[in-house]
Amino acid sequence: MKKATVIIGIFITFLITYFLQANFFSWFTIAGIKPNLFVILTLFVTLYSGIKIGISYSIFFGIFLDIVIGKSLGIYITMLLIVAILGGYFDKNFSKDSRITIMLMVVASTLVFEIGSYVLSIIMLNTNVEILNFIKILFIEIIYNTIITIIIYPISQIVGYKIEDIFKGQKILTKYF
Repeated sequence: MKKATVIIGIFITFLITYFLQANFFSWFTIAGIKPNLFVILTLFVTLYSGIKIGISYSIFFGIFLDIVIGKSLGIYITMLLIVAILGGYFDKNFSKDSRITIMLMVVASTLVFEIGSYVLSIIMLNTNVEILNFIKILFIEIIYNTIITIIIYPISQIVGYKIEDIFKGQKILTKYF
């Protein structure tokens, strides 16, 4: 019952994130650039619920985004899947207790997502290569995502540890104590 509630909660969070991305941040851009909240959401879901759940959600998020706002089917799916796999790696090797560590995870995930999306769009859509413009967009988006991560970190940490407790359970070997 608790897992079902969390799953529904993550879907509702995704819908709220989509609304914020599509509407709210259209008004609050930096040099015409919006943050990529889906990278942050996918990373946080994977960090706190585990890689299997993170991959499942990244596929769902990617399919939805490719259908609704994507220019080609597969770019969002592929890149959010890579972000989820990267989140699983971060979960195993780094602590989620430090705000700086989480910020660096978001920076790395945004970097991987945007570079991968740019390369895939060049390959699949034959878009023009504009390196300087891409670097400007990448830099601003990384800053924007980092600022949003700083703002939402306290709430995401509290909710995240509750989700982690439900999905991952206690990892303590109690029979030896």
